[in-house]
Amino acid sequence: MIKRILIFCLLLVSPLTTNAQSGAALPDNVMELSVLQGWRTTQDTHMAALRIQLQPGWKTYWRAPGDGGIPPQFDWSGSKNIGSVQFHWPRPKVTYINDLRIIGYSDEVIIPIEFSPRNAGQPLTLKGRVDLGICNDICIPLSMTFSAALPADNTKPDPMIRTALKLAPMPAKKAGVSTVTCTIEPISDGLRVTATINMPSTGSGEITVIEAPDPSIWVTGATTKRNGNALTATTEMVPPSNAPFMLDRSKIRITVIGSNRTVDILGCTG
Repeated sequence: MIKRILIFCLLLVSPLTTNAQSGAALPDNVMELSVLQGWRTTQDTHMAALRIQLQPGWKTYWRAPGDGGIPPQFDWSGSKNIGSVQFHWPRPKVTYINDLRIIGYSDEVIIPIEFSPRNAGQPLTLKGRVDLGICNDICIPLSMTFSAALPADNTKPDPMIRTALKLAPMPAKKAGVSTVTCTIEPISDGLRVTATINMPSTGSGEITVIEAPDPSIWVTGATTKRNGNALTATTEMVPPSNAPFMLDRSKIRITVIGSNRTVDILGCTG
């Protein structure tokens, strides 16, 4: 965790001060955040979305942002009738700032979010906050609030959200992933995890992102190697305790990003 903070401080201009602002001077309207109200699905979930629009040259982060990035953090505590929340992240792009790898989005991204109501058939009231980072030549943290009424009687799908849903990474089975094994070895401050994935190539410039089930665990950028259909990725996981820990392999999430497609892999075996 200390390493992550130090890396980000190399990019950071100044700390966050107030909602929708940072301590650094920002161009007007460098980022706009809006809610797409969406529709009530046949499963009685509500499919809505956040729309982030950025000025040219600016980027924001994916859920696993890469070296020194800020993963978006959401607070739904002001909302009503929300039971659970599921994100449908569109596939991200990989860029580099000051030799640090950034995984995220530029220009515009629509993030579909599926809400399960506590009380079925009733409307939802959305009132939340997101803490996120945006980058150009510098990286700046922001905090923004948003709100919307999500009625239960609107069942007409939003074409913008439907398009965003189609941009989700490809599931492992559809991508031809046959086996996924993870070997784990203790290191002084955590664990080293090596994933071996039998799968076809996703294109040139393949990178692998490995995520721990606990977001408080710092995960280093994985080194990725390919030999035929075998892809090997190695990373280190460091918990807040800075010590080896128990890790459930079935809860590890692996994303393989290539020039042709992105693949989402849930869990691995020993």
